Amino acid sequence: MTNPESRPALQWSAAMALSGTIGAVVLESGAAAPAVAFARCLVGGVLLVVWSLSRGWFRAWRPTRRDLLLAVAGGLLLVGNWVLLFASYALSSISVSTVVYHTQPLILVGLAAVFLGEKVGRSHLTRAGIAFAGVVVISLSAHGDDGQPVRFAGIALALGAALLYAGASFIAKQLKHIRPHLLAAVQLAVGAVVLAPALAFTPLPKSVPGLLWLVLLGTVHTAVMYVLMYASIGKLPTTTVALLSYLYPVVAVVVDMLAYGHRLTWPEGVGMLAVLAAALAPQRGGRASVSRGSDPCGTRTPARPPR
Repeated sequence: MTNPESRPALQWSAAMALSGTIGAVVLESGAAAPAVAFARCLVGGVLLVVWSLSRGWFRAWRPTRRDLLLAVAGGLLLVGNWVLLFASYALSSISVSTVVYHTQPLILVGLAAVFLGEKVGRSHLTRAGIAFAGVVVISLSAHGDDGQPVRFAGIALALGAALLYAGASFIAKQLKHIRPHLLAAVQLAVGAVVLAPALAFTPLPKSVPGLLWLVLLGTVHTAVMYVLMYASIGKLPTTTVALLSYLYPVVAVVVDMLAYGHRLTWPEGVGMLAVLAAALAPQRGGRASVSRGSDPCGTRTPARPPR
């Protein structure tokens, strides 16, 4: 790795490692999934707005009506993805949900083929088949943190979250001319407004520790993590981004094993490796399954929403 890539690589690695600990933060908060997603949107959104205002980015932004409509639609898919993913942790396990969730790059390619007419190569179809075969193996062999077989509902929620995230990524590809910090701030604001009524049924934790976990999620695992991602991804080769992205599921599995006593069965481990190898491996020609766009400043940024 050349010296100019050292700092961006550390920033991207830190962001991926933080992503891997989100599941533990969600479970430790003790809150229901909609309340957790609301807190993440509110705290993270406020901080990203402040960050963007301090940089003067809002002053130069002149969104069209189409941009705003797409941003709102993407925000709805993004927060819906979080609600499903957070709910899946309690029904399966952090590691199982996280690995199944990583089928989303393959789903995104399928959406691009259906709606944009992009050609799907044989290699992608093979990778998709391997990944979903891995999901089947995980479904049949995995055990939750209580030692009982994983409930299929948890895996179904993780797959649903992957589908919504792929949809949000698909919309983000249409908005790659917007600075990602601004797009994320708008989408988090949409999420906070949409999820606020859910607090009547799934309230925020009443305990101080529970609230502090949610504040941690909104600050470190949202605002700080997004800044790290956007500051680094455009400065790294695609292959480096793809390789370091493995930190996310690996950290999630390690946290699940150390903090919650999850024990992998060998078929479950094989299924996880199949999913990750198929979903995260660079495509033929070195083009990774990490979509990219370009922002107004000319630096490459991810054409997808943050995790």
